[in-house]
Amino acid sequence: MYPGQQQGPYPPQQGYPQQPYPPQQPYAPQQPYPPQQGSPQQPYPPQQPYAPQQGYPQQPYPPQQGSPQQPYPPQQGYPQQPYQPYPPQPQQPMAPQQNLGDARMRLDPSLSAGQRELVLKIQQTSKVYAFGFVLGIPLTFGGAHYGITEKPIGFAGTALGLVGLVVGVLALMKARGLKEQLRRLTPDAWRSPAAHLPSARKAATQAAYVNGVLVLLSLSAAGYLLVKGADWGAYGNSFGFGGLMLAAFIPLGMGIAAATTIPQLLQVVPAGARVGQSLYSIIMALGALILFNGIKGFDPLPIAVGGTVTAICLGAMSILGKATKRMRGESS
Repeated sequence: MYPGQQQGPYPPQQGYPQQPYPPQQPYAPQQPYPPQQGSPQQPYPPQQPYAPQQGYPQQPYPPQQGSPQQPYPPQQGYPQQPYQPYPPQPQQPMAPQQNLGDARMRLDPSLSAGQRELVLKIQQTSKVYAFGFVLGIPLTFGGAHYGITEKPIGFAGTALGLVGLVVGVLALMKARGLKEQLRRLTPDAWRSPAAHLPSARKAATQAAYVNGVLVLLSLSAAGYLLVKGADWGAYGNSFGFGGLMLAAFIPLGMGIAAATTIPQLLQVVPAGARVGQSLYSIIMALGALILFNGIKGFDPLPIAVGGTVTAICLGAMSILGKATKRMRGESS
């Protein structure tokens, strides 16, 4: 074992006895090298500067012999053309601005100039016959009621009402003529190109049945108002009687309009379904009004009637919308 070495956990090996190493002798100090014998080193002699190089003196370049340089002739440019403005482009007539209270529908921007002009004429004519019927019907029936029950002077109101009805009927005939002209310019007013498809014919028949239901609903609404007028006391009052006749005329006119669309739908004309959708939306608004009044007064009958009418109108409008697409051939 070396001196200073710790004994490990292993036992000492048996064998030859290990002898300690002899102590090492220190190295002897190194002697400096002896100086080398020979001639002493001489320093290098100082370098002399280089002599300037002898050469020929630089002569300037002789002027070039030849014709003197002529200036470049002025470049000839293309003659400048006078500015030609673009010809004025024909501007499409803009749709008129609609303000609140104009009582006009918002025009479709895709309409042509002829279609837009016809639509504006129809709107103006519709105002005339609307005022004629709204003023003529109450005056006619209310004046006759007052002349029969009270005094003969009421027949003067009947005469004024008849004048209003005549004006309304003439305006209605004119509006129908304008609508016919507009329909000739509208693709939906013609027989559908997909009329030969079974799906289009089936959709047209289905739309005709739905519009037939609209006729029944309109006539039922008119009859309901006439019957309900007795409870409201409208038949004993001249003004109430005139108002009741006007209220009953509205669903009656809608029923007549819906009945005219059935022959169109049997010919697979998509315009009949569009008209049915518009009429159903009006009845749905009335049904929603009845429903709201029933909920407000906690009356179960108006709630049931208004809710039923609103649900029927929503379903009918959805069916007519799908039928219109099928008749156009947009969906199968």
